[in-house]
Amino acid sequence: MSLTELIDESAVIVCSGSGGVGKTTIAAVIAIEAAKRGRRSVVVTIDPARRLADALGLDNLTNEPQVVAIPGSPASFSALMLDTAATFDELVHRYSVDSTQAEKILANRFYRNVTGALSGTQEYMAAEKLFALHHDERFDLVVVDTPPTRNALDFLDAPGRLTRFLDHRIYRALTTPTRLGLKIANVAAQTVLKTIGRIVGGDVIADVIAFFQAFEGMEGGFKQRATEVIELLHSDTTHFVLVASPRSDTITEACFFADRLNEQGLRVSGVVVNRLYPLFAETSGAAETPDTSDSPTTTSSDAATSARGAPKRTTDASEQALRDNLTELRGVAAEERAVLAPLLAVAPIAALAEIPLLDHDIHDLEGLGIIGGHLLVDVTRV
Repeated sequence: MSLTELIDESAVIVCSGSGGVGKTTIAAVIAIEAAKRGRRSVVVTIDPARRLADALGLDNLTNEPQVVAIPGSPASFSALMLDTAATFDELVHRYSVDSTQAEKILANRFYRNVTGALSGTQEYMAAEKLFALHHDERFDLVVVDTPPTRNALDFLDAPGRLTRFLDHRIYRALTTPTRLGLKIANVAAQTVLKTIGRIVGGDVIADVIAFFQAFEGMEGGFKQRATEVIELLHSDTTHFVLVASPRSDTITEACFFADRLNEQGLRVSGVVVNRLYPLFAETSGAAETPDTSDSPTTTSSDAATSARGAPKRTTDASEQALRDNLTELRGVAAEERAVLAPLLAVAPIAALAEIPLLDHDIHDLEGLGIIGGHLLVDVTRV
């Protein structure tokens, strides 16, 4: 499947790669090109940095989709940046039995700390936001800009981790209500609470217990949602695109991610290599004196006359410098493509796109359009 077909047929495209390879830019370009082709696309960044807003030439992005017009085109697309706390609040409202339960949770001090600090919360909320956008009737393609590769794996693992947490015996012990309010029947749970209490104080423990009490009854909704997110990530309409630059460190990171995807039964559908030196065409030898020694109609005298009358080949120093520079650039281009070999080996059927090294930085929609012209050119593997 080519990248053009991926853009036309996918419901979700997840862009991953190490930091600094242009992953955010490629995610934005995919959303733009999809919109130009008539799709209702939205790009969401999980990365807390504001690179997506900068790439689109916007002052800022919020947790809600913002419509972005494409210069020179009647089409538009949408963009947003994940707000972990706001997304968690939305989930609480969705799965609470009533508004009283929701307000009790939202006002809890432990909950407010969890939404901003607990490990894994951002990654799970990213998966939740992806799921919500996928089922939003305004969009038929969701493009996800993930954090650098290793953190992107946390995003893929988060739904499963949440399910395991909700099934854990300590969590079940903390949420077992009795007439006394809470039954801490599990010895392990008691040990954990005592240890935490000595470190952070009894007030914090009270907030934790109150939170879990308020949360009781909502587990089913969270677990069901986590299961559905996992199914979406493994769907035939979800595809993963790896973005790399022609450096060994970024290729190693991309290979690591590809291997992890394979372990989870997922696959790399596309590879985009950014900032490649172009393959310069061979120059013709027209300026050189032709070899006529094998011509049956040419005598030695004719050859001598021809040689005396032929223009001498230029040996100007500036021309030679240009030729040397061209040879060097060809060597760099060949070395870069050799570096790509391990990545292409672990993603043997993935579509391949090469984005050349440009003579200027990309920081607006017009520049993204230039990259889009290269992205949709299929590259034949050698």
